[in-house]
Amino acid sequence: MSFTKSAEPPEAARVEAAGLRWLKEAEAQGGPRIAEVIAAEHGRLVIETVSADGPSSQAAAAFGQALARMHGSLPEEAEFGELPTEHPGGVPPLFGPADALFEVGADAYESWGVFHARERLDPVLERLSASISMEDAAFLAKARNRIASGELDFEEPASRIHGDLWAGNVIWSAEGVVLIDPAAHAGHREADLAMLSLFGLPHLDTVLESYQDAWPLTDGWQERIPAHQLFYLATHWLLFGGSYGPSTVEAARRTVEL
Repeated sequence: MSFTKSAEPPEAARVEAAGLRWLKEAEAQGGPRIAEVIAAEHGRLVIETVSADGPSSQAAAAFGQALARMHGSLPEEAEFGELPTEHPGGVPPLFGPADALFEVGADAYESWGVFHARERLDPVLERLSASISMEDAAFLAKARNRIASGELDFEEPASRIHGDLWAGNVIWSAEGVVLIDPAAHAGHREADLAMLSLFGLPHLDTVLESYQDAWPLTDGWQERIPAHQLFYLATHWLLFGGSYGPSTVEAARRTVEL
C-alpha cells in the first residue's frame, strides 16, 4: 500500500523525499523508523502507507531511545544548516504546510545560534514584520539577536533532526513510531524535543525520560524550550494569523531572559 501527496511548488516533492531518505540512513544506527519513499516526481511524492495504532508507553520509550540515536548519527565535523545528501541542487530548503511552503536559508555554520537566526528566523520575521506592530517586531528582533549571539549554543554538536516534529508527524503504528513529513537538516537536537512539546504528544514524559537515558541533554534544556519553539510559533503567526501572536511574543520574552 502507498500514499500519494501533491506538492507545490513542484520541487517540494524531491525536497521531502531527500529528507526522508536522509533520516532513514540513521535507522541502521538504531534511529526511529522513517516512512519509505516509493517515488518522488515533479510535484508528486509517493510514500508507504502506515497503519495507525494507539500510542503506548512501550512504543514511547523505544521512540525516545531511537530519536536520541538519530540525533547523534552525524559526523563530528557536520555544521548547522547542512542539508540532506540528496537535496536537489539549486532548490532552497522549504518549510510550512504543503499549500503554504516558503523558502528558508541554505547556508551552514559552526554556530547553531548564527545559523538559526540567519537561515530560519530571519526569513520568517522579515515576512511577519509587515503585518504586526512595531513593538512586537522589535521584541522578536531582540529574541532573534539573543539567539544569534551564540550564547545558547552550549557547545552542542549539529544533529540529524526531523525539523518539524510535531505530534501529527509522529505515527503510532503496531510496529512502533514512524516519522513522516520532515524539514530535515543538521540542527539543534533540542528543536525536535521542543516541537514535540509544543502541541502535545502522548506519553511525552516517557519519550523524554528514555531520550535522556540514551543521550543526556545539557543542563537547562527545559528553560531553553521557548527559544527552540520561537521559529515554529512565528511561522504559525505568519501563516495562520494573530491567534498565535501572544504565544510567540511570550516565547520571545522568555528567550530574551535566558
